[in-house]
Amino acid sequence: MLGSIIAIIGGVLAATPAIIAKKPNAKDLLDKLTPYQGWIGVVLAFWGVWGIVQSVLNLTSFNTGWLIFLGVAAVEFIVGFILGYGLISKYLLEKNEVAKEKGQILRLKLLKYQIPAGFILAVLGVLSIVL
Repeated sequence: MLGSIIAIIGGVLAATPAIIAKKPNAKDLLDKLTPYQGWIGVVLAFWGVWGIVQSVLNLTSFNTGWLIFLGVAAVEFIVGFILGYGLISKYLLEKNEVAKEKGQILRLKLLKYQIPAGFILAVLGVLSIVL
């Protein structure tokens, strides 16, 4: 349940530019979450990696729930990496220039998927609560 709530919050944060474009009055509310964006992103990235590992380990129960869980984990990692890249770069990649450069290249490739991935993550978070 907590993972689903974090997924919904992360999805909304990732989709913020599109939400503000359609609902300008939502900007004030979303601005309150922005200072925590990096930490939410880091939590999502690690939660996503953990979810992918758990999905692979539980491959014996291949069903719709398993697919949704794997989808949530994969999108959590992508959105988490995009949102938390600043903190990830600062604390994990700071001493290794090659890793920092490769991380930046990956981030730039994923950045064009930020808004769609945010909406997908929010929907998958709601689905995981419902199911």
